[in-house]
Amino acid sequence: MRVALVHDWLTGMRGGERCLEVFCELFPDADLFTLLHVPGSVPPVVEDRRVITSFLQRLPGAARDYRRYLPLFPAAVRRFDLRGYDFVLSSSHAVAKSVRVPAGALHVCYCFTPMRYVWDLYDEYFGRRAGWLTRAAMPPIAAALRRWDRRSAAGVDHFVAISHFVADRIRRAYGRAADVIHPPVDVARFRIEESPGDYYLVVSALTPYKRVDLAVEAANRLGRRLLVVGTGPEARRLEALAGPTVELLGGRDDAAVAELYARCRALLFPTLEDFGITPLEAMAAGRPVIAFGQGGARESVVPPGGAEAPTGLFFARQTVEDVIDGMRRFEADPGRFEPKALRRWAETFDRPVFKERIQSYLRARLAGRGPC
Repeated sequence: MRVALVHDWLTGMRGGERCLEVFCELFPDADLFTLLHVPGSVPPVVEDRRVITSFLQRLPGAARDYRRYLPLFPAAVRRFDLRGYDFVLSSSHAVAKSVRVPAGALHVCYCFTPMRYVWDLYDEYFGRRAGWLTRAAMPPIAAALRRWDRRSAAGVDHFVAISHFVADRIRRAYGRAADVIHPPVDVARFRIEESPGDYYLVVSALTPYKRVDLAVEAANRLGRRLLVVGTGPEARRLEALAGPTVELLGGRDDAAVAELYARCRALLFPTLEDFGITPLEAMAAGRPVIAFGQGGARESVVPPGGAEAPTGLFFARQTVEDVIDGMRRFEADPGRFEPKALRRWAETFDRPVFKERIQSYLRARLAGRGPC
């Protein structure tokens, strides 16, 4: 059986690439198709195979700012030649799921979200913060991309969503049902520190929809120490917003991030996220989460008052005042969060658990398809 993996782009290690790592382990001989590849940005298990890129790879500045070529994404992904492949596994948050699949081949899409740029988060990317030319040009382009995105979903045999929140988004965008398999956290990367430090932590891409500004402003007003790990287009604005107790650390490697988790008071998670791996990473290090109480966080964070041991607190609105309220409620009783209980909860999402679940799912789908 010839297997093709399709992933949007390879420019760094985020949650999607950690899922792709597992897919590469399951299919070590599979070819990998991607719009763009920055060599050295992902581990050898991903790069040590045949990697086929699109024409975007050769365009000026694509490695630094590939999103500006968004109108070209459909043409790029549809030009991949997958003739001769029996099984296609796409991992998609943009256009990977829209690849042309040969007749008779099985296509399973592990979907992080429908293309967020033109669906739920259009205003965050192309609203008032965008330039006037972008704001003028994007409405018809986005409308065309939505129509194309919906049409191309018909080429997927089975959708697997990363959360029930995303499964509902797939239903609304594509009119398709999706199974749910939550993505993995690599619990072994983290350790519990018995005496945490004095700082709150944010680990996030610095993009507008992540709303890191809420955490920065809350720390400013309360005079609390906050460390922010991440890079992105919001970095300069956040630097200007940060007061004397807030420090932006930029990017950090896995070992440094694990150490920061272990010593933080709690993770601040102000984004409306599709699922959110960083809350589980904090829990794997025995640290609680103060999260916006909508979206995928409701599937990973356990609030007080239920049968399970609590792993964090929710705040109701994406406002500075609500983040401050969450921090104050946490500080009133930090002892309610038991580090070993938090880690046990994270272990239910551990990497080996994910690998077994996705492998069993794919085996069942392939068996139901019959011999290729």
